This record gives sequence, C-alpha cells and structure tokens, in this order.
Amino acid sequence: MSARSARGAAARLSGRRAEAWAAAWLMAKGYRILGFRLKTPQAEIDLLAKRGEVLAVIEVKRRSSLEAALETVTFDQRDRLRRAGAALAANRPGLSRCVVRLDLLALAPGRLPRHIPDAWKGG
Repeated sequence: MSARSARGAAARLSGRRAEAWAAAWLMAKGYRILGFRLKTPQAEIDLLAKRGEVLAVIEVKRRSSLEAALETVTFDQRDRLRRAGAALAANRPGLSRCVVRLDLLALAPGRLPRHIPDAWKGG
C-alpha cells in the first residue's frame, strides 16, 4: 500500500468514527437517525436525522476548531446538501411535512461534539 492510499484509508476510518460519534450525540439529544452517508443525485449526506417535524441534513466535520469546520463547507456544497434534503423529504411520505434544515456537527480533539442547528442561516 502506498503512503497516499494509507493516508486515504486512515482519513476514511477517521470520518466513519466521527460520524458514529455524531450519531450517538444526536440520539442522546432526541434525534432519530434515518441514514448514514446517503448518496443522492445532489450530494452525499453524512447523517440524516429527524426530531419532531425537523428533518436535519447533518454535515459532520472533524477539525481543530468550530470556525475551521464552518469554513470547510462551501456555499455550493451547502446548496447541494439543502437540495438533497428537500428531494428526500419530498419523495418519502413520512417526511413530506418536515422542515428541512442544514446542521453542522463539529468534532475537535479533546472537546465535546458541538451541534449547530441551521449552521449557515440563509447562506
């Protein structure tokens, strides 16, 4: 295995662990996890979760700070994620009345996870 492919494998494993931590954190807050790494025509959704009438499209980022995590997700990516969530909600009868929201769950070394509902309000 080359050094590059080893780094890629380590990054994928780290990402899966971050998503598992994020899902556990959200479940403790009362969210029901509907899917992990959902591939849609618009984007790949890290976590899809529901609480009440909110369908949360959750982007999971493991970075050194919350600010770094917020900046990592570009405007175009946010737009694709919002469209993916809306398409999923529209095509599933149990979700059609939900409000779709784009959240961030940031993980940083030595800190508790930080869930930010509607992390990029309007942007």
